[in-house]
Amino acid sequence: MNFYSQWRQAPQLLREDTGFAPTERLLQAIWRHQRVRRDKLTTVDGRRVRVWHPGFWNRGAGPDFRNAVVQLDDDAPQTGDVEIDLTSADWHRHRHADNPEYARVILHVIWRATSGSAPAPALLLEPFCDAPLIELEQWSTSAAISDLPIEFTGRCRAPLAELPESSITTLLQQAAWVRLQQKAAHLAAVARHADWDHALWCGLARALGYQHNTWPMQSLADRLPILRNVARGDPLHWQALLLGAAGLLPSLDNTTGADRALLQSLWDIWWRERDRLREHQLPAGIWQLRGCRPANHPQRRVALLAQWCALDDLPRRLEQWFDTSLPLPQMPGTLEQCLRGSADDYWCWHWTLSGPRQPAPCALLGKQRVGDLAVNVILPWLWARAADSPSRQQRVRECFLAWPATQQNSVTRLASQRLFAGRRPSVLRSAAGQQGILQIARDFCQHAPATCDACRFPDLVRDFAASPTAASDS
Repeated sequence: MNFYSQWRQAPQLLREDTGFAPTERLLQAIWRHQRVRRDKLTTVDGRRVRVWHPGFWNRGAGPDFRNAVVQLDDDAPQTGDVEIDLTSADWHRHRHADNPEYARVILHVIWRATSGSAPAPALLLEPFCDAPLIELEQWSTSAAISDLPIEFTGRCRAPLAELPESSITTLLQQAAWVRLQQKAAHLAAVARHADWDHALWCGLARALGYQHNTWPMQSLADRLPILRNVARGDPLHWQALLLGAAGLLPSLDNTTGADRALLQSLWDIWWRERDRLREHQLPAGIWQLRGCRPANHPQRRVALLAQWCALDDLPRRLEQWFDTSLPLPQMPGTLEQCLRGSADDYWCWHWTLSGPRQPAPCALLGKQRVGDLAVNVILPWLWARAADSPSRQQRVRECFLAWPATQQNSVTRLASQRLFAGRRPSVLRSAAGQQGILQIARDFCQHAPATCDACRFPDLVRDFAASPTAASDS
C-alpha cells in the first residue's frame, strides 16, 4: 500500500473503530448499484425478495427510488417505489405516513430495525451487503458510480450503440421537432380562445412554474388582463399586484431591514387594491414549496414575471428580436438582453422575501433559464404564429436546431444514461438533442416498466437504422 492509500484510508479506519454508521447517501448508492447478495435477500418477516430492477434514483422530493420492480416469494412482480432509511422508525419520524407521495412504496429498505415500521415490507440491508461497510464507503467515494449500472440500462442501448453518430443526431432531432410542434399546437389552441399575446404569457408563466408550480403560475397568467386594468406599469407595482394575487406576500411581523422596507412598500400597494381584486386571488395552499430549490421559489418566479409585465410590450420585443436576422450563434445572447428587466437590488441578493442576504449575487434570470424559455415557449410560439410563412418557420427551425444545450435535469440525465450508457453523442450538446431525449422518455420510457418489457422503442431504432431517413434530418 502506497503513502497516498494509507493516508486516504486512515480516517475511515478510525471511524470504524468508533462505531462507524452509514449515511443515507451511502445506502442509496448501495441499493442503486445493488451491492448486495441478491440471491439471499429476505424481508424482516422472512419473505424472499427478488429485485428485478432497483428503480430510478429520485433526487427530488418523495421516495428515494421510483418505479422499482420487486417480487416477494412467488407473488407476481410489483412496480412501485422504494424508500431508503437508516432505521424503520424513520418512516414515521420523517412523516412519510402523512405524505401521499409515499403511497406507492412497495419496499422499505433500512439499515437497522427499531420500533415503528412502514406499511410496506421492510428489507434489512446490513446482513446482505456484498462487502464490509468501510470498503463500500471507499467504493462510493472513489468509483465512477454516477452512471446507471450497465445491467439496468434500457434495452434500446444495444440498437442505439450500432447507429452511427449522424443517425443518432437525425433521430433525436426528429423527436425534438415533434416536441416543438406539440408545444406550438398547444399555444395555438390557447390563442384561438384568447389571442397570441395571452398564449405567450401563459407559456412563459407555466415555464417559470417548473414542475412544482406550473398550474398556479398558469392561473396567475390568466389574471393578467384583470391586473393590467389597475397596474401602473412600474416593476414594484407589478410585484405587489402579482404577489398579492398569488397569496405570496408574507406577513410584516418579525421582519426587519431590507426585507421590511420592501415588504412595507409591497403591502402599501396591495392594501389599496386587494378589495377589488379579492375574487381573483389564488386560494391559500395552492403553491408547492416542498422540494422546491431556493432559486426556484415562487416568489422569485413571480418577481421575474412582474419585471416582464413592466417591460414595454414583451411580445413585440420578442418578435423584433427574432426579426433582426442575426447570425444564429448570436441569438441566445440577444434573447437574454431582450428578457432582462430593470436592475433590482433586492432580488439580486435574496432568494425570497424573508430570506437572508446571499453572499454572492443571484440573478433573477440566467443563461440556462433563457435557453429553457427559448426552446419550450418562445420558439414554439414563433413557429405557431408563422403558419402562413414557410421562410419564417424555416428560420425558427434553424434557430431551434442550433440552440446550445441548457442545464440537464433529472429526466434528461437518466434517459441519457439508459439510452447511451455513458456515451455522449455530440447532438446532446444542443438543446434539440436534449428535447429529443425528453420526447423519447415521454413517448416510451414513461409507458414501460423499468425492465423495458413490451417497450417498442428498441424495434423503432432498428427500423430507423434500416430506413433511408436515417442519414437525413427531416
